[in-house]
Amino acid sequence: MLFNELCKALTRKRVDENNDKKGQLARVLGLFNLVTLGVGSTLGVGVYVLTGYLAKEVAGPAVCLSFLIAALASSLAGLCYAEFAARVPKAGSAYVYSYVTVGEIIAFIIGWTLVLEYVIIAASVARSLSIYIDSFIDDAMKKFFQSTMPIKISFLSDYPDFFAFSLIMFISIIQCTGVKKSSYFNTIATITNLLTICIVIISGCTKVDVNNWYLEAKDIPANATKPGAGGFMPFGMSGVMAATAKCFFAFVGFDAIATTGEEAKNPQRNIPFAIITSLLICCLAYFSVSVVLTMMWPYYDQNPETPFPYVFKQLNWPVILWIVNIGAIFAFCTCLFGGLFSLPRILYAMGSDGIIFKFLSNVNKKTKTPAISILCSGLFSGFISLIFNLSQLMDMLSVGTLLAYTMVSICVIILRYQKTVNTEESNINISQDDSNFYKKIFNINNKKVATEDTSKIATWGVVLFSILVFIFGVTSYHVELHNDAKNLLGFIFLTTIVVMIVLTVTAIGRQPVNSARLSFKVPLVPFIPCCSIFVNIFLMIQLDIFTWLRLIIWLILGFCIYFFYGIRHSVQRSKDNQKNYHNNTLATINTPF
Repeated sequence: MLFNELCKALTRKRVDENNDKKGQLARVLGLFNLVTLGVGSTLGVGVYVLTGYLAKEVAGPAVCLSFLIAALASSLAGLCYAEFAARVPKAGSAYVYSYVTVGEIIAFIIGWTLVLEYVIIAASVARSLSIYIDSFIDDAMKKFFQSTMPIKISFLSDYPDFFAFSLIMFISIIQCTGVKKSSYFNTIATITNLLTICIVIISGCTKVDVNNWYLEAKDIPANATKPGAGGFMPFGMSGVMAATAKCFFAFVGFDAIATTGEEAKNPQRNIPFAIITSLLICCLAYFSVSVVLTMMWPYYDQNPETPFPYVFKQLNWPVILWIVNIGAIFAFCTCLFGGLFSLPRILYAMGSDGIIFKFLSNVNKKTKTPAISILCSGLFSGFISLIFNLSQLMDMLSVGTLLAYTMVSICVIILRYQKTVNTEESNINISQDDSNFYKKIFNINNKKVATEDTSKIATWGVVLFSILVFIFGVTSYHVELHNDAKNLLGFIFLTTIVVMIVLTVTAIGRQPVNSARLSFKVPLVPFIPCCSIFVNIFLMIQLDIFTWLRLIIWLILGFCIYFFYGIRHSVQRSKDNQKNYHNNTLATINTPF
């Protein structure tokens, strides 16, 4: 019985109907609101904290390349998100996208991972803002809580951060008042943040020194904590790639736009455009800021917690220093707003589908917001910020983001090549001679209409592609190309995998596509989604084992909720059971005695 339910859950897909209990949220967000939500959610910790940390300890001046690579990977995923927003304008982001294409269990995994992602975003931003403000008052809050309430547990913070907890609850209460009112706060804070970044870039350009990118090892002081080898890449290409994996922390905010499917005006047009616009703005900002920072001041002497205030203090620019401090506070607030805005929408969507507790889908009749989900999100995120420190939180974020991006890209390929609903044209194609296996795989007969067979080839093709990319990433991570026999075998193996990857992408690309018309489509399918999958999986492999262990623990907790509650309360399961009962009843009535 349990095994049968599990098999059904693996393949059960959500089918939207006009009478679904959806659309309770107020459609009040225009294009400008969506862009400011995406930019505000993205430009924060990455600019004011992460840039200095990565420049000093991970990549050096080459951190600007890390931001470019991360921006490229995020843009590939952003294009896939944009197409799905055009297909499924519903609250829930990647969770809903995977539910309608892959199946309920995979959708639950993605949704539960997104919950972790947004919890960590909110908690880490609140903790960052607390540290930032505390630095203005000589760490008075830290010293007080460490002396009065020390936490002497190795895997937790040294002290409870009640200020971070209070910030999260304050933003949550603002969001409970209504989407339109709370979006005013986000818009003002985002514009202030963008003006601050422009001031930083323009003022910083007057103090750049190209020689800071070409420092030799002898020029670095002996007391430097992490000197590296000097030059543009002091920590090598491995440092650039490690920084790239961490840079995803800086770009995760754009998918907040994808959670507004039921609150955006004209979502099928505005959401795709807002995603692309916000990513372009953020990419330009991060690249410019990282270039200016590492040219203004040597990478080995950067402050990993407050890089720009430290540099401007060294340059004796007090006015710019305080402008940056004020802008940083607004930036942290917009990031916190974005994380806390998206999390309740994921919980609302999952609760509406019954695969987590249904009370989370309740909508306040007066404010038209999922108030219970917002308050639960605030309490949970606040508790996490209370007891975990910043470095622990940041390590837990990237893997969930990359996993969600990968699933969205896979789903785009599956949907683009799904069977065309056109019986006459499908029958014409089926009648062609395609009994040869290789003719089917590479569509030698040049079919023009997607059928059941071509859809299966594309689906299994993208699964095989993902497995091959994982094998390639793991192997290349451990194989060094030298002239000994062991590494020669590794090189031959990698070459074989690359050939298989190329053939798999070719086979997918040869299949006929679905002819459905959309307001936005990813160009160059399957190439762009496959590139997104490749980059995301490759970066996931760079993350340490403890990050994966934390994710596994979180997933085990989620599976307990799903198998003890969600699998029995699934709304789609009830619909399927009613449909099957109705069909069986009709079959019984129509069966002659």
